[in-house]
Order: sequence, then C-alpha cells, then structure tokens
Amino acid sequence: MKKALLVILIPFLVSCGASSLKNAEKPLFEVLTQQADGGASIRFFEILTEPNEIKMLENDESLKHKINPNDIQNSNFIVLNMGEKPSGGYQIGIESVTETDKNIIVTIKETVPKTDNMNSQSFTNPFCVVKINSKKEIVIK
Repeated sequence: MKKALLVILIPFLVSCGASSLKNAEKPLFEVLTQQADGGASIRFFEILTEPNEIKMLENDESLKHKINPNDIQNSNFIVLNMGEKPSGGYQIGIESVTETDKNIIVTIKETVPKTDNMNSQSFTNPFCVVKINSKKEIVIK
C-alpha cells in the first residue's frame, strides 16, 4: 500500500517542482555593480553587444563571477560613467528599463549631493555596469 502511494505521489511532486522552475523568468535588467569611485574620468555611456566587448568585463575581478557564457550570447551590457566629480555623494544608475517591440529603452538616473550634506572632499568617479537580458537594440535616455 505504501509503495503504491509513493509511486503515485513522486511523479506528481517532481512535475510540480519542475514546472515552477521553468516558469521563472529573468528580470529585464540587473545592476552588476554600482560604485561611487573607480570609473573613468570622463562622462560616457557605452553599450556592449559584441562577444569580444563583453569578454572584457570578465577581466574585472568584481564582475567575472557575475557573467556566464550564456550571457554573452543572450544579453547586452551597459557601462555608465559619470566622469570625475569634485566630491563624494555623486551616483549614477538606472531609473527605469522598458521593453518595446523593437528596442530596450534605458533611462539613466544621476544623483548629485545636496549642498548642505557633508561629503568627502576628494575627487570621485562614479560608475555602474548593467546587464540587459535581451539582445534588442538599446536606447539610452
């Protein structure tokens, strides 16, 4: 009797677990790193779509474990550099990402420190690296 019950329950339990894993979708974007310092000294946004460009990210110690071989074929990446800033408190990141039939629209958010806040007086270079889980054309706003 117990064996018959197990034979009936096991396929049911296994099929329920497998279907929930298959239905899990990746988010449209993932922020891989967002740093207050360490970026370039000039302001620029770069979209990486080609495998050789994306491979360069794997040379970075903090990013190489966040990128897998499937990402190179199925995702695009964006590097956002705010440029050199005169103090701490600046930040660059993503405000929103929207997918249309033709492209992915990425809206950038730049944060500047309030004048009444005490921030570090050293120069900083804020940057952000974002993975877009799509190979559609990217439009940055």
